[in-house]
Amino acid sequence: MDILKIYLYALQREYEGKRFFEENAERLSHAAAAGAFNNLALEEQKHIDFLQAQVDLIKKGASPDLALGEAMQNEGFFSQRAISESIDAATLEAMVPDLPILRMAYLIEHDFAEFYEKAAAQAEGTAKKVLTMLANWERGHEELFKQLHDKAFQEYSGMPWGG
Repeated sequence: MDILKIYLYALQREYEGKRFFEENAERLSHAAAAGAFNNLALEEQKHIDFLQAQVDLIKKGASPDLALGEAMQNEGFFSQRAISESIDAATLEAMVPDLPILRMAYLIEHDFAEFYEKAAAQAEGTAKKVLTMLANWERGHEELFKQLHDKAFQEYSGMPWGG
């Protein structure tokens, strides 16, 4: 397994994810959802920085390094903060038009997590730890968007016909 190729592919995917969140933050009709997308775009930038640092190390002939990732973990994660915030029924009702975008965000994060988990299963040493760390981060983001989507969908399904 060529870990450099895995990291370069992951870097490309993280850029795509960041772009998705930035573009859709502008489209979302509800401020809380737009804020979540903007914050997640910032998180994706952290993933990009972390992966780029790993690529740079490998290109120099050095081993991957977890220090930057561990520092990011110590700072706390957007998804953990966002999940802990309560979202009232009025907020959920306002997010109903955003259901398809919330679903796509969930699927993107789910795919990222699966990619990192599969790559980690084939990697060894620090590279495995780096990929596992990235998978865990993406699972947190996945959980956030699943909760947002599911709560908004539940609100939608309880609305009178026609929304």
